Parts: sequence; C-alpha cells; structure tokens
Amino acid sequence: MEDFRQTYLRLCKERGVDIQESVMVKLQECSSSRLDVSGLSLSADTCALLARLFQKDTFFSEVSLSDCMLGDEGAKVFLTGLFYNTTLKVLDLKGNNLKSSGAEMLGKLLARNNTLTRLVLDWNALGVWDEAFAVFCEGLGSNTVLTHLDLRNNQINHHGMLALAQTLRCNSCLKVLDLRWNNIGLLGGRCLLEALQSNHCVEQLELAGNNIPSDTLKALEHIVGRNTDRQSTLRESQSRTQVLNKEIQNLKQEKGRQFQNLIVTIDRQKEEMGQSNRSSSIQISELQEALNERKSAVNSLTAKLQMREAAFALSEQKNHSLAELIARLKVEKEQLMEAQSREKKKVHEDSVSREGKLLREIQNLTDTNVQLKNKVEEVERKCKSQQQQLFELKQELTNSTAELKLKLAQAEDRLEIEKRRFKQGMEDMDHLRQREVEHVNRHLEESEKALQERIFKLEGQRIQLEEYEHVTSLEEKLRSARTSLQEVQLHVSQQKQIISEQQAKNSQQTIETDSLRRRIDELQQALSGKDQEKVAEVSRVRGELQEQIGHLEAERIAQGGLKEKISALEREMKVLSSNHREALLDKDSEMSSLLEKLRLKEAEIKRMRDDEAQRATYLQNAILTYVQGSPLAQYGSSKK
Repeated sequence: MEDFRQTYLRLCKERGVDIQESVMVKLQECSSSRLDVSGLSLSADTCALLARLFQKDTFFSEVSLSDCMLGDEGAKVFLTGLFYNTTLKVLDLKGNNLKSSGAEMLGKLLARNNTLTRLVLDWNALGVWDEAFAVFCEGLGSNTVLTHLDLRNNQINHHGMLALAQTLRCNSCLKVLDLRWNNIGLLGGRCLLEALQSNHCVEQLELAGNNIPSDTLKALEHIVGRNTDRQSTLRESQSRTQVLNKEIQNLKQEKGRQFQNLIVTIDRQKEEMGQSNRSSSIQISELQEALNERKSAVNSLTAKLQMREAAFALSEQKNHSLAELIARLKVEKEQLMEAQSREKKKVHEDSVSREGKLLREIQNLTDTNVQLKNKVEEVERKCKSQQQQLFELKQELTNSTAELKLKLAQAEDRLEIEKRRFKQGMEDMDHLRQREVEHVNRHLEESEKALQERIFKLEGQRIQLEEYEHVTSLEEKLRSARTSLQEVQLHVSQQKQIISEQQAKNSQQTIETDSLRRRIDELQQALSGKDQEKVAEVSRVRGELQEQIGHLEAERIAQGGLKEKISALEREMKVLSSNHREALLDKDSEMSSLLEKLRLKEAEIKRMRDDEAQRATYLQNAILTYVQGSPLAQYGSSKK
C-alpha cells in the first residue's frame, strides 16, 4: 500500500498534477486488497494517473469508484489502464454518468480483460445510445470470465435489450444479471425470453420496474429456475462422479496390494519347498554314504561267509516270503495312490467345470504336476535301485559270520544317531506343514474379510445411487456377490475337509506301516528262534536294513504328500487370485454401467426440461398471438 501511494505521488510530481488531498486520505484508509474512493469527484488528470498505476498488476482485487462523476472522458482514460490488468476482479462504477463513449470503452475492456468477474454499472446512461450499447454488448459476448453484471437504472429500451439478448445467446459464463428499473417493455421481455431459452448459465435475473407483462416474467422465472436446477444437478453429478472415481481407485489399490501379497506368499512357499528338498537330498546322501560304508564292510566279509550258505537256506525262503509281503504292500500303496489320484481328478474336474475361463492356467498347472510326477518316478526308480542293492546285500549277508558283532555294534550306534536325525527331520516337516496350513487359513480369513468389506462398500454405493438407478438390479448384484462369497467359503471348507482327509489317510498309512513292521519283527523272531546263536546277528542286521528301507519309503511318501499339498495350495492361491481379478473386472463393468445409466438419466432430464421449455414457449406464443389478435390490440395499433 505504501508503494502504491509513493508511486502516485511520484507521478503527480513528474506530470505537474495537483495532488488531491481527499484521494490521499482515501488511499490511507484503504485495506490491503480493496481500493474505495467512492463519493470523490475525480478529475481527468487523476483518472489518468490511476490508469497509469493500474496498467501493471497491483495487489488490489476490488476497486470502487461509485459516485465519482467521472463522465465519459474520465472513464475512458481510467478504463484504458485496466485492459491488461490481471489482479482486478471487482469494479464498481455506480453513478458516474457514463454515456456513449463510456459504453464503447467498457465493451473494449470486457473484450480484452480476462480476470474481471463482477461489474457494477447502475445509475448510468448506457442504454440511451443504441450503437454504443451494441458495442458494449459485443464486448460482453466475447468475454468468458464475467459472472455478475449490474445494469440497474441505465435507460435500456427494447432496442438495447435486443442487442443484449443476442449477446446472451452466445455467452456461457454470466450467472447474475440485474436489469431493474429500465424501460425494457413487452418487446424487450420477449427478446430476453427467446435468448434465455438457448442460455443455460443465467441463475439469477432481476427485472423489477421494466413494464414487462406478468406472464413473460413468470416464463423468465421458470427458465431461470430451470437453469439453477440444471447447474445444481450438474454440480451434484460432478461431485458424485468424483466420489465414484475415488472409490474405484481405492478398490484398484486394494486389489493390487492383495495380488502382491499373494505373490509374496507363493515365493515364500517356493523357498520353503526348496529348503525341504535340499534337506531331504542331504539326508539321502548321508544314508547313501552309510550304505557304501556297510557295503565295503560286507565285501570284506564275503569270503568268510561262504561257509554258512547251506545253513541259511531256510532263512532265504523266509526272506522270499518277506519279499512277497513287501510286493503286496507296494501293490496296496499303488492302489492307495491310484485312489488319491482319482480323487484329485474329481476335484480337478469340478474346478474345471466351475472356472472354464482359466484353462490356460490349469494347463500350466498340469504341466507342473507332470514334472513333479516325473520327479517322483525318478525318486521311485532310485528307491528301486536301492532296493535291488539291498536285496544283493541280503544275499551277501547270508554268508556273514560271527565277526560281524563288532561291526554290528558300531552300526547300531550309527543307526541310533540316524534315527534321532530322522525324528528331528520329521518333527521339522510337521512344523512346516502346520505353518503352511495356518498360513492358508489366515489368507482365507483375510480374503473373506476383504470380500465382506467390498460388499459393505457396494451397499453404500447402492444407497448413494438410489436416485439414478433401479434398486432391484443392485440387489441382484449384491445377491450374486453374496452367492460368490458363499461359494468361496464352501470351496474353502471343502479344501479344509480334503486336508483333514489327507491327514487321516497319512495317519492310516503310518498305522499300516507300523503293523507291517510288527509282522516283520515277529517273522524275524521266528527265524531267530530256530538258530538263535548264529542267525540272531544276521536277523538284527536284516531288521535294521528293513527299518531303513521303511524309513526311506516313509520319507518318500511324506515328501510326495507334501509336494501334492503344496501344489494344491498353489492351485488354490491361483484360483483365489483369478477370482479377485474377475471380481475387479465385474466391479469395473458395474461402475461403467452405473456411469452410463447416470448419463442416460441426465439426458432424459435434459430432454424433459427442453420439452417443458418448448411447451412454455408455445403457450407464450399462443398467448401473444391471442393478445395481438384481440380487439383491444387492434384498436391500439389503429390508434398508433
């Protein structure tokens, strides 16, 4: 403010203009953003100085020059300084006796200025000269910023109203227009009515004291009310679309986070599988080393065990019977594996029938399953080769002698250490399996919670959009969402049942293996009863080797079961992720359909309002034709 006063004083001194003390007093009283010099009589020189100051941007956003007796000359000089000002938003020129040149200068100002939003011009004479007022209206038509225009008491007649009506047809920013206490008359009211039928921006119109008929005033009020309703509906629709866009973005972010969590869990499961495979390979290598050591010890004793072949012929027959029992056990295990594979095929067929869209992913999973089966077959082949080697060891062990006692004692110590290691490995595998089951249950609970939250959000959206769409369609969609949630819950419960059944089958298999081991122990005791002194040591060695075989087979079966469970869990995770993707696509399609319905509703409302406006115009035209055709109107025209 001090800078503004100092520049004003400097310009006065440079141009030799007398300083008006009243203007300095007003400048001292002004606030930081409003300049009010109303009531002062400003000379042309003072107006030129103010125009020079306002040519550059200042900190004033509102200027009041009401009742300053500027006249056309002062207004013309002052308004030239506001052509390129970008800070002024409100200008008050009330009661300054503006006429033809002032109207033309105001038209030029409106055509060039891009920041002025409110212009007060009441108590002037802009409408006296039709050509000058037409120039003012042309500038108003090219302006795209002005929203409030006050033209009270400007002697505007029906000719000026015709020019203003042409401007209103192309203007799309003026919202408040005050035309009180002019002389518009019947013809001007009709022109204004026709112009406002194509203008949808004017929300407030003041027409008191203009000799306009009441029916025309009512029609104008109706059109202005329609514009206000339209603007309010547009604002509401924009706010609602913004809210919907925000909700859509939030849903997309949530789904992205869930998908990332799924990927992280799958990576963790793969790492755990790799660790379990590495531990199992380490155990197999240790057992292989132990077997190689024993094979070397047995090879050193083969020469001494040839003398005892005839004595152990009966034991060979019993070994043959044991081999037949082992073959039967293998057949039973293969039958159990076939039953499990049939159950898996049934589950696979059910999943394929439910989700036909995911054939490519299922094909990939089947390829991975084939790879895993090939790996299992390779492990079985290795086990068969190991069994053949063990059978050869059994034939060689028939020729063993009493010198094996020391070696057997060492082997017993090693076997106890290996048993402890194996027990520790089994406990670790059980802990890992329990953790996987807990992780899957936790993930399923989280997915259920996310689905419930999504249902609540959809219900909230249904409440917000009850004015623009049918409630029945939303309820059907909510039902479908609930049914999908119930299906997911049923699928989860089925998976839990399958896991429990697999655990029960594993327990049954362990019980059967224990019973078979007991039978083997009984047969070994029967053999040891016949030749207690000589055969006891050999039977112990055979029992220990058979126990090792049983442990290896149990480990192989446990690893196969764990791999199958991991593959089933991976399939479940992929199915859940695909369900989440489908749900996201469904929600996006629903939101697009809802937006389309909103657009259709708005089009219907616009069409209905246009129809009402046309009906009103038809009624007004009919009334006007009736009034013009009445005898009173004919008498008035003849009188003229």
